[in-house]
Amino acid sequence: MTLESLLIFLLVGGIAGWVAGILVRGRGHGIVTNIVVGVIGAFIGGFLFTELGITTGGLLGSLIMATVGAIILLLILRALKKAT
Repeated sequence: MTLESLLIFLLVGGIAGWVAGILVRGRGHGIVTNIVVGVIGAFIGGFLFTELGITTGGLLGSLIMATVGAIILLLILRALKKAT
C-alpha cells in the first residue's frame, strides 16, 4: 500500500465516520474516533456488500460502503450500551 492510498483510506474512513456520527448521534465524535469508526465501518460494509452481492466502484462507492458499515457499527454499539 502506498502512502497516497493509505491517506485516501484514512480520509474516506474519517468522512464516513463523521457522516455516520451525524446520522446516528446528530454530531461527530472527533477526528480520531471518526477515522476509527469509518475504517471499521469500511470492513463491515465491505463484508456486508459482498455477502449481498452489491458492488461499488470508485471513491464515492467506497465512501457509501464505509458509511453504511459505520452506521451499522454505531447502532450496534448504541444497542450494547443500552443493554448494559
